[in-house]
Amino acid sequence: MARANENYLKLKAGYLFPEIGRRINEFATANPDAKVIRLGIGDVTRPLSPTVLKAFHAAVDDLGSSENFHGYGPEQGYGFLIDTIIEKSYKPLGVEMKPSEVFISDGSKCDCANILDIFDLSNKVAICDPVYPVYNDTNVMVGRTGQADEKGYYEGIVYLPCTEENGFTPELPNQKVDIIYLCYPNNPTGTVATKDELKKWVDYALANDAVIFFDAAYEAFITEDNIPHSIYEIEGAKRCAIEFRSFSKTAGFTGVRCALTVVPEEVMGKTGAGEPVSFNKLWNRRQSTKFNGVSYPVQRAAAAVYSDEGWKETREIIDYYMENARIIREGLSAAGITCYGGVNSPYIWLKSPEGSSWDFFDKLLQECHVVGTPGSGFGPSGEGYFRLSAFGDRENIETAVSRIKEKWGK
Repeated sequence: MARANENYLKLKAGYLFPEIGRRINEFATANPDAKVIRLGIGDVTRPLSPTVLKAFHAAVDDLGSSENFHGYGPEQGYGFLIDTIIEKSYKPLGVEMKPSEVFISDGSKCDCANILDIFDLSNKVAICDPVYPVYNDTNVMVGRTGQADEKGYYEGIVYLPCTEENGFTPELPNQKVDIIYLCYPNNPTGTVATKDELKKWVDYALANDAVIFFDAAYEAFITEDNIPHSIYEIEGAKRCAIEFRSFSKTAGFTGVRCALTVVPEEVMGKTGAGEPVSFNKLWNRRQSTKFNGVSYPVQRAAAAVYSDEGWKETREIIDYYMENARIIREGLSAAGITCYGGVNSPYIWLKSPEGSSWDFFDKLLQECHVVGTPGSGFGPSGEGYFRLSAFGDRENIETAVSRIKEKWGK
């Protein structure tokens, strides 16, 4: 009999969002007439923009002719998309990037997990708490950790609590670590980091030969001018940071699937014997072996996002969601509920007005027919908090806020 990977058995429970889905389905079965408003999973609801959709259709049509047909593409991504990303997304930030440093993929969730393939298990990892569950769970799955303690922390991982007391800003590790996960704008808290705050992390990484995994999936939602959109806006970051970006929330590609990972050539590791190794070359080898690339029509659609008309339309969709965030944040704050985020992020992180995170989830579902995400699902420091997503239709957002205010308003 084949032996299973027992590291999966260390995981405390099912993945957060399937558990949410299970509870919703159970409630819906028992209450078929209830109109449930879902503000839990961060899935988009607005359709693709007209310009993006037109490019998508045209690329599909290309596959119907011998002259324009595309089969296997480059595992790293088509040059037309990579060049567009560098020109439209990084150069305006003052960041110079080589095409060989940008890798197109089918999702930043996948890349945040798969990047562990090129890092040895002996590396000490630091993860914020609360945090996007993928960072924590994938390290458990590959065998980097021991068992979880009563609090929910896994042996072998350094946890960096992000609480109301420290402004949801993690302190530098009090020990040497090799890999640091950072996510800004943050999921789940919706908070951001200034250039000075990010510089502390870059300085730490350079001083300790560490690598930062920087998840910038929500950078397009930043509204304040002084907030960096990329870790590479910080001097020295190209020597110590790998950045993940996604079209999922930016352009509504959650069901289309397209993202990118930047691995600068300067980011180096070492072998057990102390010989230098390029993580760029290792990631390229990994992708060439385990990945066949993102489809041609999807990459054409992604490139259209950065066209003049495509970006105008995309910005309108982002602004729509950010107006939703404002309605949630201001509406609940006026009701006396403490809220964070929602200014540079589509997520609102609120203090549970009643009971534990999961207790509040159940009460919100049963009494208001509104779905959110329990903060404890993002880590022990998330207990007592709750995440609401602004990715919804305006009418549903306004109705949900009204229901919550009616129940818990002061």
